[in-house]
Amino acid sequence: MNETFRPKFENLSGSVLLNYLEADKEFSKSLEVLYVYAYTQNSKNVSDPFFVSLLTDSQNLVTKYGKATSFTTVKLTSLNKEEWDRLFSEEPKLEKYRPYLEAKYMRFSEHRAVNESQAVYLAELENQRMKLETEALSEITNNVTMAGNITLENGKEYSVNSQSYNTLLSTDPNREDRRRCYDKRFYHLINESDSMTALYSKKAQLDDLVARELNYTDYYNYTLYNLYLNRTQVDDMNTVFKERKGAFEEYNKFRRNKLGVETLRPYDLMLQLTDQPGKNYTYVEALQEIQKSYSKVDPRFNEIFLKMVTGNFIDVYPDPEHGKQPGGYTYSLCSLKSPALVFLNYNGLISDQKVITHELGHGINFYLMGNSVDYIYCSSPIYELEVPSTFNEELFVDYVVQNSDKETAVNVLSQHIGEYQNYFTRQPMITEFEYKAHKLCAENGTASGADLNAIWTNLSKEYGSDSVEYYKEDSAEWAYINHIYFTNNYYTFNYAVSKAITLSLFKQYREDPETFNKNYMAYLSAGSTMPPEEKLKKYFGIEINRQLFENAIDVVELRIQELNKLEAEKSATESNSSAKSLNIHPKFFWTSEYRNKLSK
Repeated sequence: MNETFRPKFENLSGSVLLNYLEADKEFSKSLEVLYVYAYTQNSKNVSDPFFVSLLTDSQNLVTKYGKATSFTTVKLTSLNKEEWDRLFSEEPKLEKYRPYLEAKYMRFSEHRAVNESQAVYLAELENQRMKLETEALSEITNNVTMAGNITLENGKEYSVNSQSYNTLLSTDPNREDRRRCYDKRFYHLINESDSMTALYSKKAQLDDLVARELNYTDYYNYTLYNLYLNRTQVDDMNTVFKERKGAFEEYNKFRRNKLGVETLRPYDLMLQLTDQPGKNYTYVEALQEIQKSYSKVDPRFNEIFLKMVTGNFIDVYPDPEHGKQPGGYTYSLCSLKSPALVFLNYNGLISDQKVITHELGHGINFYLMGNSVDYIYCSSPIYELEVPSTFNEELFVDYVVQNSDKETAVNVLSQHIGEYQNYFTRQPMITEFEYKAHKLCAENGTASGADLNAIWTNLSKEYGSDSVEYYKEDSAEWAYINHIYFTNNYYTFNYAVSKAITLSLFKQYREDPETFNKNYMAYLSAGSTMPPEEKLKKYFGIEINRQLFENAIDVVELRIQELNKLEAEKSATESNSSAKSLNIHPKFFWTSEYRNKLSK
């Protein structure tokens, strides 16, 4: 690439640029296949020496390629409008690449490397950032999430790791067991916070160094520019979610009553609200329920679903003891026009079914892009990529509520509202934590675990609920969050943006499914052929502004009302059954006169 195109870029023509773009695209396809293979295999065992080495080599190859072709970036970001017009007029076939050139080069004229030496320097910094991400994910998997053993009240030893922690807190009705499990990890994370802060401090300094080299004030500014967002939009979002966090108090009251506790503690927030919180569903049963939830959307959903679940594209089960990375994650194979690769840690709980459909949402999106637009357009800003996954969650919950017994419906809807709380308070909070942590590292050059723990705790008070009694000690919960170590920083607020968009989309879906399905498939297939805000407006008439976030909280309040209604219906059914067993006619049992007597 360097030998072929460097001389030709001295007197750049439209045909030369076209040939370069097509050659670059073919190399990028091959590189994607190699990198995805290295990354995903490493994620199945972060300590496997072969895949650690292969991932390192792949990162180095990305860096080497960036250096070798840096002359093209310097040249293309320096062109003015007249020069671009000349290139497009010389080669009509360039027109199909116009949105790509606009997104990658033309809009970055003020944020570019001014010469090749600076471009090479930036490539080296990116390499260091990639290495720190790999190191952090390995530390989290092997150390941070491995808290050690506890003794349960029944006398059994229980190993607390990334998977078992969530399982016990979700399924164990014994509050003391949940407390011991929570405490074990809570204090373990504090012990790990200094070492993870040392790693994070290096990353924060590198992040902001890269941003300043490209004429951004800091990496937060860099991130927003790349996402086509501005600070006002995000500040409005954070303000709304802080001001209206009280919307969740009715839900917290519901949970407190169901659990029969006076005060909610952190270890009470995950337990499934059902008589059988540990009930297991086979993976096949989970897939069958998910497939049914797609019944009213475009038939292509089901077609892609079947390709993915029957085609060996999904790694299903957890393996924390042998180094499998926690969580759920999906990697595109648009270069092969293939379904995506999905990695799960499926534990058999009904809540895990929503994780599956979340990741399948990514897979469906990638497959549609890969088979609808040119490879170079198979990308989108993070918040846009999270829309199909969060929309799938709404489909699933709606299906369960409408088609399951009342107890299951109450359990699933309750858990879902708890996740709204996660999306609209915790995820923006994580991003604000990153911003403050970066700022501290920029001012002081470094930070301690206690420093970052204090930032986390103070923000938790701003975003969190007053009805949950948290621990007095500063929390180090930030230390195990994979996303804050990613090279694409400030990832998590995208979940809040995407969920707010999704709730607006879901309203349109319910009102007019036929029109919505047509627009939605076009939206998911379009990739980056147009700017994200233009795409949202074109297909759905949506803008990212304060009203979008206000509307999202309005939906949360409606969902909580729906939950209370379901619980009342469930209680009525149980009371009717009790009345029948006592030979009391249900109609009499629920007359207003009888209810008044009960209330007195």
